[in-house]
Amino acid sequence: MIGSTRQVAVYAYARPVDMRRSFDGLSALVEQGLGQDPLCGDMFLFVSRNRRRAKVLLWDGTGLCVYAKRLEAGRFTSPWSSAETGVLRMTMTELQLFLEGTELLGRLPLSPKAYDPTTPTISSPS
Repeated sequence: MIGSTRQVAVYAYARPVDMRRSFDGLSALVEQGLGQDPLCGDMFLFVSRNRRRAKVLLWDGTGLCVYAKRLEAGRFTSPWSSAETGVLRMTMTELQLFLEGTELLGRLPLSPKAYDPTTPTISSPS
């Protein structure tokens, strides 16, 4: 799997992409479609219309890398069906699960909400 020693954001492009696109075409989608800098070091996920192919664009510090995967059976989840704002932000773990063919069903918060001392608490009757 694609590895990194720093915290990396993953952005999924929320529309089907022509998989004939390579470095420059995918970089243009990152800039124009996602409003991001393709040289920022984050990862950008693209999925084909038939959802059998996916590509990840990454700047590794010395150049752009394009990682591609083609499923022989099954289909990738469509990121465009779960992105409300046109951009789906994922974690590295979610990207790994996605590329393994796991369906993105929903997200659960892993940590409790931050404590707010101004919020009244409900006490139980004794």
